[in-house]
Parts: sequence; C-alpha cells; structure tokens
Amino acid sequence: MTSIDAIVKQIKQLEPLPQVTNRVMELVQDSRSSMNDLAKIVGFDQALTANILKVCNSAYFGLNKQVESVQQAIVYLGMDQVVDLVLMFGASRNLNAQHKGYDLGAGELWKYSVSSAILARELALKLGADNKQLIFTAALLKDIGKVVLQQFVAESFRDINELVAHQGYSFREAEKEILGIDHAELGGLVAKQWNFSSAMVEIIENHHLSRDVDVPGRDTAIVYLADLICMMMGIGVGSDGLAYRFHKKVVDDLGFSTKDLGEVIAGFGAKYEEVEALVKQS
Repeated sequence: MTSIDAIVKQIKQLEPLPQVTNRVMELVQDSRSSMNDLAKIVGFDQALTANILKVCNSAYFGLNKQVESVQQAIVYLGMDQVVDLVLMFGASRNLNAQHKGYDLGAGELWKYSVSSAILARELALKLGADNKQLIFTAALLKDIGKVVLQQFVAESFRDINELVAHQGYSFREAEKEILGIDHAELGGLVAKQWNFSSAMVEIIENHHLSRDVDVPGRDTAIVYLADLICMMMGIGVGSDGLAYRFHKKVVDDLGFSTKDLGEVIAGFGAKYEEVEALVKQS
C-alpha cells in the first residue's frame, strides 16, 4: 500500500498558483477593496496583464476604442469578470492536463472545474449568499487533490473499483480505504499549504460532504450541489463516474425550488460558452 506521506510529498510537484492569483483571492475577501486595488495587483504581472488586454481587445467584444491599461479593462469587463479570469488563468496550469487515474483527457478536469464554479455562483446568487466569489473559487479548485492523487488511483484502480462495484463504497470512500487519503482530503492539504483561507479549506476538503457532519456550512452545501449537478449533466465524469453519496437532506435544506434549479441549469450552457470564449481569446 502506498504511504500517505509518499502521496502528500507529491503536493510539491504541483504548479503553485501565481503570486498574483493568491493576492487577488485575498483582495476579494476584503469588502474595502476597489477596482484600483485590483488593477495595481494585476498590473504587477506582465503575462496576466497582456492576457487580459488581449481578451478585452478581441473581436468578441468589438470595442471601438483600444483598451491599453488594466484599469480600462476592469471598466469594460467589470471587476468580477477580471477576477474570474485571473483565477481561471492561475488554476489552468494544473487542471488542463490529462489525468489518467480518473480517465480524464486533457482539458476535461478544467471544464468540470469551471462548470462547477459557474453553477455554484449561480446557485449562490439565487440564495443571496454573501460569499459568491469564495464559493466560485472553492468550486473551481475543489478537485485540486485529484491532480496529485490520480497517479496513485491509477496504480490501485483495480482494488478501488472492487470496493465500489462489489462492496457498496463510494469512490471517495474507496480511495480512503485503499490509499489512506481521498482526493477531497488531499485537496484540503493542498489548500493549507498554499495558505488559502480556512473557509476555502473547509469547502475543498468537505465538498463531497465526506466528514460525519449532519449540517455542513451553506457555502459547502452549495458547492456540493453544483458538483452534483455537473455529474448529473455528464460533465467531467471519468472513472469515478457517479459513485458518490447523494445527501438528499442537505440539498432539501438549501431550499431551492424546482423552478430555481431549472433556471440555473437552463442558463448554464450560455454562461459556460461565454467563459470559454473569453479564455480562448487569451
């Protein structure tokens, strides 16, 4: 059996998030932050600045005037959209690769993560949640543990699948049983090593509601539901398939009407296409 220490050591092999991404994550948690604060942080990263200006000046927007500064880009795109781009650019280096252990081709974990983030924010908007950016970011990065764990899952897949197929384990439970740690727990360790906020760590490590908690925090429950919707839509379904626990009470307690959920799901496609178009311009 692979030791947990050997798995945890592999966290060092991850591409760390760019410093500017971490600073932007801190910024959005500060209610006093402004567009000028965001522009100053982004402006220190030449590559990121170039990408954002390229997006803003692309044919997608068809602006009559050339955008020449981050400040102008924030005015045209909006602060939230620039923050989203910063976070997605930062996360893409780890999420875009092929992840054979979960039978996910190049770009599939990225699509799954972005889809979860979009859905999580739309759900948060429906509930009037205060932490919409935190929820978006946590949903985007919730499966970072898979990037580390996938090689060990590949090596032990037969044993993991045996527990899932014949002994009633969820895929996460089987990971834990065979490897000593599951991808959500490992993702929490990554988040701690990268100095994410405690709220972010909480959501990432418990996004499958893996701890024995009767009532998770609402932010965690929203990300769990977004993840569930993605799986039901067939997005990012790899070797782990749909082999996760359904916590009906948690979903019911969020209080969404069928109409609300229908609107979120119906509007998802257009929102994902918009994000995809923006990223392709970079």
